[in-house]
Amino acid sequence: MTDYTQEQEMEIEALEAILMDEFKEIHSGESGLSTSNRCFQITVSAQDDDDGLSNNPAQLALIFSHTEKYPDEPPLLNVKSLQGINTEDLKNLKEKLKQEASENLGMAMIYTLVTSAKEWLAERFQDTEALEAEAEEAAKDDVVIPHGEPVTLETFLAWRERFEAELALERAKLMPESALAAPKEKKLSGRQWFESGRAKGAAAAINEESEEEDDEDIDFDDDDFEVDEEDMLEHYLAEKSDSSTHSSKRAS
Repeated sequence: MTDYTQEQEMEIEALEAILMDEFKEIHSGESGLSTSNRCFQITVSAQDDDDGLSNNPAQLALIFSHTEKYPDEPPLLNVKSLQGINTEDLKNLKEKLKQEASENLGMAMIYTLVTSAKEWLAERFQDTEALEAEAEEAAKDDVVIPHGEPVTLETFLAWRERFEAELALERAKLMPESALAAPKEKKLSGRQWFESGRAKGAAAAINEESEEEDDEDIDFDDDDFEVDEEDMLEHYLAEKSDSSTHSSKRAS
């Protein structure tokens, strides 16, 4: 035969040792329970953080009394708000604890109900400051900080090459089709360049430029002439031949 009284006394001693100041016996008239048996009150706060502290302001009192055949039948239960809990929430919690008591029949269950009440407080009344901190962190994570590509010599050269290519393409679009289709001017041979008189003009230009700026180089356009050594030799021999012919005529 089960000694219910002994089991109940052992549970009370265990609760006193574990909960200490949070556990106390109260008068049945303060309990809100319909019983004349001994009544006890446990102060319940939200589940402690890792550092052993809780910033949750909500707090309640879990009140219980053992029935004659506890733990084979559920205890009498009541909950009161000590801070920050409304009547509707207390009603919901009380129903939750009664349901858990029915599921744990046959074993000492008060400490299990206290743990469940702590978890309920932590979920239902989370710390406002913690929520604000989480919201701020989430907002920071959502902010996208633009980072441009750092400018280096390689990136600058690549950009300039693309820019010049795009600029050449735009210029080509603006040129008339006749200019694009026209053949390039044929380059002059060395002999043709000398006979055309450009050589004298170029020499005069060189002399004039050298007088004004002795240290400035003259840059000839490759499209204007192309001097070939064989053409120059041919031109020289032709000049010598003409000179010899004129001399023979004069002698005769």
